[in-house]
Amino acid sequence: NLKLTGDFGTLTFDGHGGSSALGAIDDKTPNAYEEPWAVLDTNGATAGGTPTVINGAGGNNMFIYTSPSFSGATFTAAYQNDGGAAGIGESYTDFSLTVSPEMVEGLTVGFANADHNIGASSRDADETTMYATYAVGGFTVGYQISDLDDTTTNSDQESTSMGVTYAVNDDFSIGYHAHDLEFEAGASLSDQESTGISASYTMGGMTLAGAMNEVDNMGGTAATDREGYEFTLSFAF
Repeated sequence: NLKLTGDFGTLTFDGHGGSSALGAIDDKTPNAYEEPWAVLDTNGATAGGTPTVINGAGGNNMFIYTSPSFSGATFTAAYQNDGGAAGIGESYTDFSLTVSPEMVEGLTVGFANADHNIGASSRDADETTMYATYAVGGFTVGYQISDLDDTTTNSDQESTSMGVTYAVNDDFSIGYHAHDLEFEAGASLSDQESTGISASYTMGGMTLAGAMNEVDNMGGTAATDREGYEFTLSFAF
């Protein structure tokens, strides 16, 4: 990992495990721990199947530029060449713009677009996402929509996500989060529906957090329903 920082912003080269501009905001709706699909798969291994999400690319040999904040606006762009990951046949580029307007306290809006140019298979994929969150009092609410247009037949996807959290006090927060993903009609797949309840509690240097999530029709496969939970206890010394 190499990073250059100055008045121009920050330029980062990630040799391994980079996160793209779209990947960093693929789900910005509020939660107290994790997204409703984040702790679920069929058998505890990725190879066993995981929920489908529209989340941009990431991986090795990625360049990421992040601008300084201009009146609450931040621009980010990423580039990955064909040596970065197996899923990148030729190149990957994306950008995002997030704005927290100074005249509307608590509001944040964002947009991102990604282009996969997979030359070896004459395939292109275009992803977009946009979101808005608003915090007032102890509540934070958010809504996000994402879209995937793929030149591969019957591969387009659309998703919507919403979340709300409530800070009971400075130490304890709870949240509810839902995510629905629709597949192209010709794909003969069922809509994937995810919901989750999460909470976090902090006392001094100790944090207890977790989520209880469920997904119906995982990956678009009808009646492939899963439930799971995850709890963590961490200490800061």
